[in-house]
Amino acid sequence: MFRNIDEVHDGLGTQQYIASEEIATVVYLAQNLSKPILTEGPAGVGKTELAKAWAAATGRPLIRLQCYEGLDESKALYEWEYAKQMLYTQLLRDTLRTVLSEAETLTDAAERLAQEEDVFFSDKFLLPRPLLMALMSEEPVLLLIDEIDRADVEFEAFLLEVLSDFQVSVPEIGTISAIHQPMVLLTSNNTRDLSEALKRRCLYLFIDYPTLQAELDIVRLKVPDLNPQLAQQAVEVVQQLRHMDLRKVPSVSETLDWARALLTLNSESIDEKTMRNTLTVLLKYEADVQRARRLLGNSGGHRGRGGRLGR
Repeated sequence: MFRNIDEVHDGLGTQQYIASEEIATVVYLAQNLSKPILTEGPAGVGKTELAKAWAAATGRPLIRLQCYEGLDESKALYEWEYAKQMLYTQLLRDTLRTVLSEAETLTDAAERLAQEEDVFFSDKFLLPRPLLMALMSEEPVLLLIDEIDRADVEFEAFLLEVLSDFQVSVPEIGTISAIHQPMVLLTSNNTRDLSEALKRRCLYLFIDYPTLQAELDIVRLKVPDLNPQLAQQAVEVVQQLRHMDLRKVPSVSETLDWARALLTLNSESIDEKTMRNTLTVLLKYEADVQRARRLLGNSGGHRGRGGRLGR
C-alpha cells in the first residue's frame, strides 16, 4: 500500500512508468477511497500500462478482462461445466441408488437427494472467468477491465452491480462476495460515451498524448541506448505528426517502436532516406504516410527543431 503520493510516483517509476502528479494523485485516492479508476484517452498513451505498473508496484496479481462487442456476463463471470457435472453424476450413480433405495416414500427420497445437493452443485464445476477470479482470489488483486467502451451497453449495466457491491449471484451455488475487494482500473478509448452511472462509481482520469519533454523522458527511459540527440529528433518528428490532419496519429507505443527501430538500424540522424524507410513504423495508413512525407519534406520538420504544423 502506498503511504503518500510520492510513494505512488516512485513505485510506478520502479516499473518504468513515468507518472504525472495527477496520475499519482488519482491512484493514491483510488487506493484509499476503495474506488475504481476510469481512465480515458487516445489509444496507446499508457492506460493499460498504468494498470500493469500499479499491480507490479503493489505486488498484486493482475487479472485482465479484455472487452469486445458481444461480451456478456457469462463470458466475463464464469462457465458452468455441465459435462463434468454429468460425468460426476454417472460415476456416483451406484452410490445414489444405495442412498435412495432406503427411502420409504417419494418425499423421503427427495429429501435424501436434497441433502446431497452440495456434491453436485459446488465450485467443483465452476470455471471462473476474470470477474469471478478477481472476487474469489485468496489474495488482493488488481482487476483491469480493458476497453470497456467496446462492450455493449447491457454489459456495462451489469458491471455497475459488480463495482457497487463486489459480489455476484451464481444460480447453481448462490451469492459469491469478494474475499478481498480488488483495486479496479477501467480503460476507454472514447469509441462511445459511457453512462453517467458508471462514471459516478469511478474516479476519473484522462491521459492525453504527452508533452515533448515528457515523451522524451519516456523514450530515454525505455530505449536508453538510443543517441540522446537522435531521441530528441525522433520525438520532435512525432510531435509534429500529431499536429497534422492524419487518420491515425502515432501513439506513445509507436514512438517507442520507432526509437527501437532507429537503434536497430544504427541510424545517426533522421535524414530523408531514414524517414522514407521507417515512417510506416509510426503511421499505419498509406494516405497518412504520403501526407506526412509531403508535409515534413516541405517544412523541413525532420531536419530542424521545434517546428510544428497546424491542422
